[in-house]
Amino acid sequence: MTTPPPTPRTQVRRHPERGVYDRATADAILDEALFCHLGWVDADGAPRIVPTIHVRLDDTLYVHGSNASRTLRAAREGSSEVCVCVTLLDGLVLARSAFNHSMNYRSVVVYGTAREVTDPDEKWNAQRALVDHVVPGRSAETRMPDQRELDQTMIMAIPLDEVSAKIRTGPPKDVERDLDLGVWAGVLPLSLVLGAPIDSPDLTPGIDVPPYATDYRRPTG
Repeated sequence: MTTPPPTPRTQVRRHPERGVYDRATADAILDEALFCHLGWVDADGAPRIVPTIHVRLDDTLYVHGSNASRTLRAAREGSSEVCVCVTLLDGLVLARSAFNHSMNYRSVVVYGTAREVTDPDEKWNAQRALVDHVVPGRSAETRMPDQRELDQTMIMAIPLDEVSAKIRTGPPKDVERDLDLGVWAGVLPLSLVLGAPIDSPDLTPGIDVPPYATDYRRPTG
């Protein structure tokens, strides 16, 4: 894992103090996030963006979709660059003034040229990793795709060569003149909370909920 210097595109200019450029931080955010947003410019010059599932394997980010996906077809056929963004929301920051309200968050932006994964071994490994990214350990139990299903699936790989993170933490930052306004200020923490597993209505009797479902947790950096 390497940490290249920021590029003109990944350099954080708005609140530069929030920019983080080490790969370990970016990797941890990518690994914790359940999905990403993939953006590109189509052949007509129109911007497009869609949510999709991703997984990081070492220095490569894989995104998943259908062969019928206009998004992935455009990325494949145009050989143009794409942009990937993930954001984790950690809290609502309520200041005394509306102008200084904010959010605590961790985000990553990736730029790169996506390539279609055609090598059978790489595609299979990426497919398994995508399943385990959402629910660690699930690929060992579930039926993985057969060849027909794999043929209907497109996986794109994006090198993690141009990456940056942006992070905000801490309390509100009010200006001094607002400190005596008599208005409550603080942070409302937010987190992903697991609910109780719900059996499928057609589940075979006697099948227990597996530990990876009852004890589900997202990886945290």
